[in-house]
Amino acid sequence: MNRSKIVVLDFGSQYAHLIAKRFRAMGYYSEIALPSADLSVFEGAKGVVFSGGPSSVYEKDVPEFNAEIFGLDLPILGLCYGHQLMAHCHGGKVGKADVGEFGFAELELNDSGKSSPLFKGVSPKTQVWMSHQDGVLSLGEGFEVIGTTKDCPFAAVQNLSKKRFGLQCHCEVKDTPEGNKIFKNFADICGMEVNWDEDTVLQHILDTIKKDAKDKNVLLFLSGGVDSTVAFALLNKALGQERVLGLHIDNGFMRKNESKSVAESYKKFGFNNFIVEDASESFLNAIKGLTDPQKKRMAVGENFITVRDRVVAAQKLNEDDWMLAQGTLYPDIIESGGTKNSHTIKTHHNRVDGIQKLIAKGLIIEPLKDLYKDEVRAMGKKLGLDDQLVMRHPFPGPGLSINVLCSDGNFTEKDKEELVKAQDELNKVTIDQFCADCSASMSRSVLPVRSVGVQGDFRTYRFPACLTFKSEGDGFYHIPHIREKVEGASSSITNGATYLNRTVIKLYQKPSLKDEDLKLQEGYCDRRRLDQLREVDNIVLTELHKNNLYNSIFQHLTIDLPYASTKENASFVLRPVCSEDVMTARFAWFPMDIFKEIVHKIAELPFVDALYFDATNKPPATFGWE
Repeated sequence: MNRSKIVVLDFGSQYAHLIAKRFRAMGYYSEIALPSADLSVFEGAKGVVFSGGPSSVYEKDVPEFNAEIFGLDLPILGLCYGHQLMAHCHGGKVGKADVGEFGFAELELNDSGKSSPLFKGVSPKTQVWMSHQDGVLSLGEGFEVIGTTKDCPFAAVQNLSKKRFGLQCHCEVKDTPEGNKIFKNFADICGMEVNWDEDTVLQHILDTIKKDAKDKNVLLFLSGGVDSTVAFALLNKALGQERVLGLHIDNGFMRKNESKSVAESYKKFGFNNFIVEDASESFLNAIKGLTDPQKKRMAVGENFITVRDRVVAAQKLNEDDWMLAQGTLYPDIIESGGTKNSHTIKTHHNRVDGIQKLIAKGLIIEPLKDLYKDEVRAMGKKLGLDDQLVMRHPFPGPGLSINVLCSDGNFTEKDKEELVKAQDELNKVTIDQFCADCSASMSRSVLPVRSVGVQGDFRTYRFPACLTFKSEGDGFYHIPHIREKVEGASSSITNGATYLNRTVIKLYQKPSLKDEDLKLQEGYCDRRRLDQLREVDNIVLTELHKNNLYNSIFQHLTIDLPYASTKENASFVLRPVCSEDVMTARFAWFPMDIFKEIVHKIAELPFVDALYFDATNKPPATFGWE
């Protein structure tokens, strides 16, 4: 594409494409490239950004990097790993920081920072988002410090004569509120002109669909979620309804009455080119007896291909005339380790082997593969889809199956040892955020289940810390009223933790039960547990809709834990999150009256032994627990 651009070098960061997206959102065309790229890639470039990444610059196994890039007469901005690489390549020292930073920090500019063109219009003290364990320990040649945080003395550096800038923080995430100002300043330093807009993106996607489809028809899996719905609308616009068939598979993992609602919404909008297939027994059999989250996701993904083949045969569709489409977003790819330098956080169902083989053969179309959730919503509105379709909470293909944690009931000696270490780790954390009345009655424990998390671009699989406040009678517990205090305590617990990656607050425990009555039970993802989860989940979503809170929350997940007094019962976790781009998130908070209404209604269900609230941001936790 012949236009001026900012090139983002992808060192494997969870956020690499988010950098490019931010520049595009501000109107500056940006492309992703590998750090080993030939210099021809930079033809037309006005500037370069080095992304973060999961590697350590001082180790042997690091992303291949073309050092000739430093010889280009272009401004360069290094972020996190990119910041450390710039220091390393200019004679500075990089190593393990005394204190790792994960989450919020305050960047304070010194006099040089206040006058730096990179920080024009930026507050002298500004909130930034950190996610690192390594740090710059001494400056590279020609560089000066322009900003620090409490635990990072080289948080921002520059070499003005060469137009080189390094930041330990992630400007690309919304949790760095003035990040766009910094990127706009860098674009100005680069001399970039505004050359990118929403209409251009839409036309590019439509042209790509036509090019990839050629003369073939397209079959699309429709989960009913935002991504597949917008992908369906784009395919229809590009190819026409006669060449597109939507397949909504009821895999048994849908929310309460979800499939019926999806079909009604599509018909209301005018989509008549879709069919609904009840394949719930097939999917339940595919994951029967599985406990490992990765294996479960893969089994769900592979079974989609099996069902797809069966439907193609039943509909008498000529295989030679049809391609498969998916509503894959870029976060799905990056979290599955889909770029050269990225680490696998979790394998998404649309990146299993069967799908990868079809991609290799050129038989998959993914119209949204370079977009993030907020861009997809904007695209849906541009196509005329109403809020009922566009603003629905995300609901991935595996549905509730990845919200039902599974266990064979065995807790190994290693598990027991690490649980003890997790409890010791939790006991040592100083938590002074709460008022004396709350903290005096607060107890700490660790739940004997593991969940997926992400820290510094690495996948973690660790235990959740549990905070329990004073009893309010009948099994209900006090809920701290101030969200920021809860967030502060949660961050204190998980920052730098080795065995903990979440913090939950106990909301309810059946009054007839003692803490020691709750044990890890044998439990799998079967229809009984899914039906129980649907009932709990439906209570939450119904209350959110009733109180006009649904659209203010990006997504609510209800998690079913095999942690109970019997195999027939379960504990549940409420997990509401706020996010724009899926790459980072903050846990959402409810007004106290709604909080208590939800908790009391769930407590009435006879199979609920305990109820928790997940008060963890991303990072260090992912949205879901699997």
